[in-house]
Amino acid sequence: MTESQYAAFVAIDWADQEHTWAIQASLDGKRETGTLAHTPEAIESWAMDLERRFGGQPVAVALEQSEQSKGPLVFALTKFQHLVIYPVHSGTLANYRKSFHPSGAKHDPVDTQLILEILIRHRDKLRPVQPETEQARTLQFLVEERWKLVDEETACTNRLTAHLKMYFPQALNWVGQLGSSLAVAFLRRWPTLAELQRARPHTIRTFYDAQNSRIGEEVLGQRIEAMIKAIPATQDTAVVGSYRMAVLAWVGVLENLLKAIQAYEDRIDELATAHPITH
Repeated sequence: MTESQYAAFVAIDWADQEHTWAIQASLDGKRETGTLAHTPEAIESWAMDLERRFGGQPVAVALEQSEQSKGPLVFALTKFQHLVIYPVHSGTLANYRKSFHPSGAKHDPVDTQLILEILIRHRDKLRPVQPETEQARTLQFLVEERWKLVDEETACTNRLTAHLKMYFPQALNWVGQLGSSLAVAFLRRWPTLAELQRARPHTIRTFYDAQNSRIGEEVLGQRIEAMIKAIPATQDTAVVGSYRMAVLAWVGVLENLLKAIQAYEDRIDELATAHPITH
């Protein structure tokens, strides 16, 4: 759309609880600023006020968007037909901010004005949000939530790694990738070296077989031998007891995360196969 077709230009610097906005009407060029609560009711009222004020004419709205997600506010605004949404990439805003503020420090009112300048002066470099099918939106939501779960999985395995290093570091070599069903099963069954060393070699071998481990027979034999001869990292029962409990707790969290991630992946594959999206 050409500039003359927009009744106004709006910039929003969005946050979890409250958004800062700035608006410039096309006719008089005057700017106004304000804040908007992040609630469905407040967003609905604000958007409808714009529609009444400008007689239903199109209004260009720019707001920051991260590379990973469009953000909840984008989805909340796309239902209003009089609003044309222009996402501004976070990197673009950061570079533009440094041009005027060398420190690069984020400041909501300043960022709102910068977003508005980008929208008015460099709109030809932005791509407005195009209406998407229900299928495309569903897949996008699923993919975004899956990535959040993967981030939680990474945080969980990092905690497990730190805890195991305190009292049972050998386990990190014996369970393979921590974010795996084998690791979860191993640590749930043998959360300490002492408990592992009480198991018979045949029991350990049967465990790896049941987990469909790809470890060769020779390597598995060497691993079991290392388990038998391993020396505890610490004999401090306070350390072992407390970290054993922590490891079991985080193993439970990890197990649920892995199940959830698999459920998301199955649903994504199902939808993508049944309704392939073409561009």
